[in-house]
Amino acid sequence: MTDYNIPADLDYTADDEWVRDQGEVVAVGVTDYAQDQLGDIVFVELPAAGSTVTRGEAFGVIESVKAVSDLISPLSGTVVRVNDQLQDAPETVNEDCYGEGWMLEIEPSDPTELRKLLDAATYTQSVEDRSD
Repeated sequence: MTDYNIPADLDYTADDEWVRDQGEVVAVGVTDYAQDQLGDIVFVELPAAGSTVTRGEAFGVIESVKAVSDLISPLSGTVVRVNDQLQDAPETVNEDCYGEGWMLEIEPSDPTELRKLLDAATYTQSVEDRSD
């Protein structure tokens, strides 16, 4: 199996997104595994700041040379900030998915949804199960 970068200090979804709890808001992006599977990312469509997202529903689209995929919201809440740099430089997701390649920040409407996310060990196991 290829070694993927799966930081222990983040939470994850089964849809290959990461969540960084920053207190009042959470940052969201796609994992190293997701960007690797997609290949060279050429387009990212994100919602506008101020819009609402619902846990388990699509909030945007990510397009690579190989595929177009929905981005699935890990939590319900209000989008407070969007990484506008991805419009002009979507490849940033490939280069630094956990840093400059973040996608949006959400103010959760139900903070208990954070408990439904996967920890790094559980997410790592799900990646290994799919890679076998």
